[in-house]
Amino acid sequence: MASVTSATVAIPSFTGLKSTVSKPSAVVRLPAASAVSRKLTVKSSLKDFGVVAVAAAASVVLAGNAMAIEVLLGSGDGALAFVPNEFTVAKGEKITFKNNAGFPHNVVFDEDEIPSGVDASKISMDEQDLLNGPGEAYEVALTEPGTYSFYCAPHQGAGMVGKVTVN
Repeated sequence: MASVTSATVAIPSFTGLKSTVSKPSAVVRLPAASAVSRKLTVKSSLKDFGVVAVAAAASVVLAGNAMAIEVLLGSGDGALAFVPNEFTVAKGEKITFKNNAGFPHNVVFDEDEIPSGVDASKISMDEQDLLNGPGEAYEVALTEPGTYSFYCAPHQGAGMVGKVTVN
């Protein structure tokens, strides 16, 4: 008779930053019964192990992908745009705004279109500060849930605006 204790995998959300996996432990006792009984016991143990392995791998991939997002300043075809211009992140997730084309650029959060109590000056670049070269970047982590609108001050009139939702 087999006795199996399987692992527990907890994934808070697809954009969450943490996942926990407890180590699987299995105790298998095989009686001196028929070979069929042994075969079923081993298959059951392997199936449980496979489920744990797949769940653990999925949580590592999801957590790895959810650690940061990169937003390009200027599209590949030279358009004055944030790419992507709308996205969602987890609370505290790092956002990297990276110069790509059509610079100089900057990132300014609209004080009228951010969650109440958030100081736009603390999360924005100064409107006179500019990213002038290829690959230059500005990083920010938003900690208050809600929707934040942002723009590039030199190109706001050309439609270079974006929106991020923080869960």
